This record gives sequence, structure tokens and C-alpha cells, in this order.
Amino acid sequence: MSKKNIKHSWAEPYKIKMVEPIKMTTREFREKAAKEAGYNTFLLKSEDVYIDLLTDSGTNAMSDYQWAGLMLGDEAYAGSRNFYYLWDNVKKYYGMPYFVPTHQGRAAEHMISKIMIKPGDYIPGNMYFTTTRVHQELAGGTFVDVIIDEAHDAQNEHPFKGNIDPQKLEDLIKKVGPEKIPYVSMAGPVNMAGGQPFSMENLKTIYKLTQKYGVKLWFDATRATENAYFIQQKEKGYSNKTVAQILKEICSYFDGIWVSAKKDLLVNIGGFLATRNKKVYEEARNMVVIYEGLHSYGGLAGRDMEAMARGIEEMVKPENISMRVRQVEYCGVQLEKYNIPLVKPYGGHAIFLDAKRFLQHMKQDLFPAQSLAAEIYIDSGVRGMERGLVSSGRDPKTGKQRYPKLELVRLTFPRRVYTQSHIDVMVESIAEVYEHRKKIKGLKMVYEPKYLRFFQARFVKL
Repeated sequence: MSKKNIKHSWAEPYKIKMVEPIKMTTREFREKAAKEAGYNTFLLKSEDVYIDLLTDSGTNAMSDYQWAGLMLGDEAYAGSRNFYYLWDNVKKYYGMPYFVPTHQGRAAEHMISKIMIKPGDYIPGNMYFTTTRVHQELAGGTFVDVIIDEAHDAQNEHPFKGNIDPQKLEDLIKKVGPEKIPYVSMAGPVNMAGGQPFSMENLKTIYKLTQKYGVKLWFDATRATENAYFIQQKEKGYSNKTVAQILKEICSYFDGIWVSAKKDLLVNIGGFLATRNKKVYEEARNMVVIYEGLHSYGGLAGRDMEAMARGIEEMVKPENISMRVRQVEYCGVQLEKYNIPLVKPYGGHAIFLDAKRFLQHMKQDLFPAQSLAAEIYIDSGVRGMERGLVSSGRDPKTGKQRYPKLELVRLTFPRRVYTQSHIDVMVESIAEVYEHRKKIKGLKMVYEPKYLRFFQARFVKL
């Protein structure tokens, strides 16, 4: 047999050194646990979850290199050597000269919003993210979605559904005036669209447009290495460049970035704000002392900053990022064998089930994505999360429900945690739920917190 006819399988680029036992439960147990949690997967006890795909935020497995670094934590209150090591790597890999650490990404979002947004401002972006938008709104701003239309269509296979529509953006600038737009907020890949990346070509176009009108461009770089990887794999002219090179080029077009280190950096806690704008840096360095801690630790222990610095070095390694995305791809391919409705193309950090097509018999007011996430847990102990009507929340001015076009269940893969066998178990469970999907009747919300309701809302079955 010729070599070209041999199929070469892939395996995780690591071996297991330590294990964490997980609990097997019965369906009866899970039905009770789901009811007690108000059918909100965020309110389940982690010990009652078999395979936890709720999020990749802080749930990653650190390497021996990172664990070894924890022992080198300099816990001095000011001027920790770990802070300077982390700052050096932010400069090296993101290309940003100024840096302020925070305890996690939303703290950086909070500071940027308070520093840059005035009441009455508009913040255009390539689809909202929950915590980003609420910080913008609390600062008196209004988020405006300027993503391309394809992003709102789960079945559209555009390779860069995270792109900003230049015409939508320019129309907004002309309508409200550039002085009313403190910055354009660009994320990549776009979480709420199904983990969809933007292209370098689109970024360059948006950069030129913002330069034309004197508007700043800021980047949610939380999963930027995934976006860089997709550019490498899909965009002409980038196949011979490394992920590290592409990441640095991406960041070169932005005035600044904020990062939840709990994703790309492969750690359990941490975040930061980085910028080339010295004025913003000085304000953030002053503000972090009020909200987070001294500017040289930002709410983090020295050991955490050491792990972050080492995580930056590991996140761009080809074997790590390719395995990361290919694991998601493997899951998507297996689910499609059962005709499970998914967001296409597959995302970089998660598979997103299309709950509208999965539960076609159910109206959106009955929270199909929330219902589906609960049913998957009940079936197998697999925990995903809702990304639809509950996450979208209410308009802060009118109090009315915001109805998103996408009603999704996100199954998010922590980095270096699960194997293909875990994925196979999860796929079989979803196929089982899909076969009996017409039995799912929906949910009624009985408790709704004021902000970010998807974290704490409670439901009852209909």
C-alpha cells in the first residue's frame, strides 16, 4: 500500500502525569440536580458534572513548565520579578509596549470602559459579548453590532464570519459623528457567533477606515491565537507564517487590547490590559490601584503572573494550537454523522449546537438553548451552556427582551483536559437527546437577576 493511501490519525500532544477523578452519576441523580439548579447549568455543583464543557475560562490544564514556575513566585507587594517577566512577554508576543495586569479579563473591560466611554457614546463591534457589553452600557455607552450579516446565519459557511462590515461601520460613524465613538471593539474569534474568526484583510480595511475618521481600534484578544491560526489555515499569503508572527501582526493594527488570560494563556486566573497609547496606560495604571491592586500585580499573586508568562510562550506553539482547534473539529465531524444541527464552520474553542433547528417545535420564548443544555446534562452529565435568549438579556432602556437570531448551546473545550474518548461519549449523548427531541417542552424563567442573568437565572420545566 502506498503511503498516500494510509490514513494518519492524530493524538493529543501530551501525556498524562496526574489525573483528577470524575464522578459517574445516574439519570435519576442528574434529574434531581438539574431541578435543584433551576435548570441552569451554571448553578450545578462541579462535582455532579461528568464532562464539563461549560467554559474554557480558567479550566485549562497547565503544563509541567507552568507548574514549575509557580515555585518561582515573587510575592513582593511591589515590583515582583514575575511582573517584569510577564510584561516582557506581552511586549514580545503581542507587540504592546504598555501593560497593566488584572485578576481576569472583565476587570480590564471595566477599566477600558470607564476610561474611554462617555454617556451618549456608541461602541460598534463585531457582535456583542456579554460582559463587554454590560461594562459599555454601565459606562453610559450603547453597543452597535456591525458584524457581517453572514455571522447571524448558523448554516452559512463563510470562512471569516467574524468580519466587520465596513459599510455598516462607516454608516454609523457618519450618523453619530466620530467624536461619539470612543473606539471600535473588535473580537476574534467571535464567541457569540460560534467562535468565528476575522480575516487579516478585513482587519486592514477596518484599520484604514478608523484611521480615516480618527477613531481608535481596540481588540478583545482573549482567544487571539485561535484567530491567528485560522488566518494561517484559511487566508491567502499566511500559510508560511507562524501563529506567533500572525498574532503580532494582528495586534499591530490596534491601539490596545484586553485579555482574559484564563483562555489562551492556559492558566486558571489572570488577565491584562495592554496598549501603545501612553495616556490610556497612565489612566489604567492609576485606576487598577483602586479596583484591583498595585499596578505591578493587579490582583494576582506573583506565581500566577509567572504561569501567565510561561503560558504565552506555550500558547503559540504549533502543536498546542493545532490540537486545540482539531479537537473541536473532530467533535463537529462526529456530531454531523448524526445530522446534529451545528454552527458552521466549526469554531476554534467550542462546538455550538443550533438550538433553533435542534428544537424546531419550540418557540424562542420557551428558551430552547437553555432547555437543550439542561437535557444534555440530564442525559449524560455533560455540561454545556446557553448562548441565546437568556444570554442576550434585556434592553437596559426599555426593559424588553432582546431576541438574538442565534439560539445556541456552547460546548467549550478546556485546553489539554479531555481526550477523544470523552468527546465520543458527549457525541453519543447529544445524538440520544436529538432522537427524542420532541419530548422537550421548554422552560419558564422564575428568577431573573438584573445583570448577566445567564449566570444566575432559574427556571422550571413546562
